[in-house]
Amino acid sequence: MTSATGLMGFWITALIILVATVAEAQTNRANGPNIPFPPACPNMRNLNNICKEGQKRPRYPEKSFPPSGSSDLRRRGKAINRLESWYNVCCHGQNAPPESQILCCTKQAWKQALSQFCVEEYSTMSSVYECCQYKDVARWTCFDSELPNPDYNGKPLYTAPLMPQEPGFTFNSNAC
Repeated sequence: MTSATGLMGFWITALIILVATVAEAQTNRANGPNIPFPPACPNMRNLNNICKEGQKRPRYPEKSFPPSGSSDLRRRGKAINRLESWYNVCCHGQNAPPESQILCCTKQAWKQALSQFCVEEYSTMSSVYECCQYKDVARWTCFDSELPNPDYNGKPLYTAPLMPQEPGFTFNSNAC
């Protein structure tokens, strides 16, 4: 009797999780995903998570957005996808830099991905993300404030979908 009760409890729990997951997916599909943006600037405190937790942080394939609208969310999702791809180059890529230069590489990836994001923001007719209005140090300071995930923590039990490698990033070791 105990094993039957335990088995029924297991199936009820599994059903609740399934219903919650489907409901969340439908909500995200209708309203767009909740994208933790902006990403934090890499530093010694979050570098380990950047490199080790990458597959546990969300990616935003096209199917995660509503069929129309949400162009601002699409640009943010694209920036996160690009950044995660480039972090992978810095941390694990075939031409990854020596360990002593990984932080420099991830900072370059962060700045380049957010610079590209701002170029894309200015190419639209909608309002531009606030930090993109600033230049140089002021822009980076703005992007590195009010962070939703400053430590780059991954989501437990989440595995990022396979995404294509984003082109356009080459680490410049001379800039370190």
